[in-house]
Amino acid sequence: MTLWIIFAVMTAAAMLAVLWPLGRRAASGSGGNDVLVYQDQLEEIGRDRNAGLIGQAEAEAARVEVSRRLLAAADAQENAGGTQRDTAQSLQQRRLVAILGLIAVLILPLGLYLALGSPDIPGQPAFTRTTAPQNGQSIEALVSQVEAHLAKSPDDGAGWEVIAPVYSRLGRFDDAAAAWRKSIAINGENAARDAGLGEALVAAANGVVTDDAKQSFTKAVANDPKDPKARYFLGLADEQDGNREAAAARWRAMLQDAPPDAPWIGFVKAALGRVTGEPVTQVGPSDSDVAAANNISDEQRNTMIRSMVARLSDRLHANSDDVDGWLRLVRAYVVLGDRDKAKGAADDARRALSSKPDDIKRIDDLARGLGLEG
Repeated sequence: MTLWIIFAVMTAAAMLAVLWPLGRRAASGSGGNDVLVYQDQLEEIGRDRNAGLIGQAEAEAARVEVSRRLLAAADAQENAGGTQRDTAQSLQQRRLVAILGLIAVLILPLGLYLALGSPDIPGQPAFTRTTAPQNGQSIEALVSQVEAHLAKSPDDGAGWEVIAPVYSRLGRFDDAAAAWRKSIAINGENAARDAGLGEALVAAANGVVTDDAKQSFTKAVANDPKDPKARYFLGLADEQDGNREAAAARWRAMLQDAPPDAPWIGFVKAALGRVTGEPVTQVGPSDSDVAAANNISDEQRNTMIRSMVARLSDRLHANSDDVDGWLRLVRAYVVLGDRDKAKGAADDARRALSSKPDDIKRIDDLARGLGLEG
């Protein structure tokens, strides 16, 4: 509102600078002074004649000339009076127009803004207005609005960064990964964006830390060696690769660096206990830890992961020619602690890929690395 007042004052100043000359009174003529001079000259001619300084003929000639000039000056004064009356009337009209113009310039825009605008609401960026909930709309409807905005403005880096974690919460992990890639391409890399991309890739791969995800987490740690999300998932990658000691070392380092109130401490302690067998003060994440980790409970998380693993298993048994998918399935069962299912998945993969010895070798190498042989 203050800005509008400043604009109004500036507009009034500009209008005054333009209209002020219109209100100035025109200079009056000098006809009145001439009449007085000629009257004095007539009286002086009379005094000179009486004193005998000039003759009768000279006096009459002078009177005639001065009288002629006096009449001319009187006529000029009368005409000037009419002109001055006209000028005064015109001046009043110009002043009235100037005043009305100033009032219109000051009040009309302000009145329109008060009638049509919202002066009490603070300004917001376009993307914030687009994403603001309206009339109790569902999250899906709001996401659709944001998607429409991004379709028109694909270079809106802030928009992609906001929508990416929303996609993850909705289970749209492929879309989340694509959004993070867009954000990185526009805004540049940093630890949060790289870690967000890696987390979306892990979720899309049913909890398996793929090579692409590991690359993203490595970039995140390079930008911020203390980034907890990237450090945790790199430890998980070590665990899935069968290198439990490396995983334990990463997670111990995280706990040593952790602030006392870090919400992920319980979660990392549980992971450390899983790979080392060491007792931990908290066997799983607390409610606040879980709320900080995508706002779902531990039971919900396990249910979701098992559901994704089951879908991966169904897909592989329907289309068994995907060696990378089999590798992810074996790792996922190990992460879930279902070693028997992991061995069964390895056996199923060997049968499905019996005509591809190189792929079978990859399965055997993974099984040995995870301790599934024998």
